[in-house]
Amino acid sequence: MQELTLTTPALLFSAISLILLAYTNRFMSYAQLVRTLKEKYLTSYDRRMLPQINNLRKRLYLTQVMQILGITSLLFCVVSMFFIYVSLFIVGAYIFGIALLFLAASLGVCIWEINISVKALEIHLSDIESEQKLNS
Repeated sequence: MQELTLTTPALLFSAISLILLAYTNRFMSYAQLVRTLKEKYLTSYDRRMLPQINNLRKRLYLTQVMQILGITSLLFCVVSMFFIYVSLFIVGAYIFGIALLFLAASLGVCIWEINISVKALEIHLSDIESEQKLNS
């Protein structure tokens, strides 16, 4: 095994930071959508909104898991750098490997969440198409 240097885990900092920024933006969009849906639901009590609310709850939970896994990956990179700094290269390498696994898990959950989001949008599009056919 080739010796790990401090720069190897440090390379992930920018990538993980950008991913966390994307996750945070997604979370903020969902938060705004939840507030809007709540307001609409309280004024109209439309039961058709309940599946959309449940879908959003699931997407929010998955976004939270994505963020936690990404932050954990970043934390393990820092810990890995510490062990490399104190010349415990084997320990640092294993911890860096764990960081990579957390990052991969975060990206996997992101794929899952994107699929759920696409399905939610497909429902909206089919509703528009149905209404369009009725008006034709």
